[in-house]
Amino acid sequence: MTQLRTFDRWIMKMSRSCSLAVAILVFAGGWCLCAANVGEFTPCLQSFYRSWPPKGLEGTPICQRFNNQYRFATLYSRPRRSPWFSAYLYRPPVGKRPSANWKFEPQLTYPGADGNMIPFPPGPPDQNVMESQAVNLDYINSTYSRGHLNPSLHHQSHEDRSATFTLTNVVPQKAGSNDGPWEILEQTVNHTLSAYCLGDAYIVTGIIPYRTDDHWLKNHRVAVPEYMWSAYCCPKYNNSLPEELKNTFPTYAAIGRNDPNSTEEIVPVNKSAKTQFRGYDVRQMPLQTLEMYLKDRFNTVVSVFYELCSGSD
Repeated sequence: MTQLRTFDRWIMKMSRSCSLAVAILVFAGGWCLCAANVGEFTPCLQSFYRSWPPKGLEGTPICQRFNNQYRFATLYSRPRRSPWFSAYLYRPPVGKRPSANWKFEPQLTYPGADGNMIPFPPGPPDQNVMESQAVNLDYINSTYSRGHLNPSLHHQSHEDRSATFTLTNVVPQKAGSNDGPWEILEQTVNHTLSAYCLGDAYIVTGIIPYRTDDHWLKNHRVAVPEYMWSAYCCPKYNNSLPEELKNTFPTYAAIGRNDPNSTEEIVPVNKSAKTQFRGYDVRQMPLQTLEMYLKDRFNTVVSVFYELCSGSD
């Protein structure tokens, strides 16, 4: 109870600080970053191609804010306590990968709280936070890793990379995928876009659930996806592409397995892969093919990019 009262006092303090900042800056004719960042994508539309979020999926929009700047966008599922997708602007990475200082979203728990993601405090997790989202305890001693949808590898500044370490941006992902074929895909996309994309590149990465939602972490709190998917949109690119990349611009996509026992109609299994990575294959494909699989699983039309990323930028 002491830990809970301390957390509540901290939330109230942050809310009062935010209200004071609003009053001061409104009086001064300025602006404030204390507006709600949960519930709509309006403050972070720059994360989407043509300011157009993917259509067809339902959830809670989060404009992911860290150190008073919007970093990327996430469509979050409260019942699953995990994201449907994260969307972001790609930037070539610089420096080392930040340490994993995991954070949470206060406004999922307390709508009046400050909108900046914050690190989990030491000690037992706050029960109100646990009700609203995943916590580190969900992943400890499970058979799943914390799988980034928006990876730190695809960002340049240290703060942008650090902002990806929030549990509202991760899903339960098997190490055979996270440390194997999916990691290779993230590296491949990084190399391809940094070498041939001449303007902004937009990426959306999400999940495909099981047909029946009966796959959860050990405590039945966080839903486990059957597949992960990713797609990029680079409207302005180098026309002198290698032959093997000519069909991968302006947009391309992929689906990765997160369960070695899944059937093979979406992603076939390479039987000659190393044992620890076998069954976690990634299949690259055109954006239209990805959207076909999303329509089949979600039973609705899902559009990832405005006009399939074919409109003039």
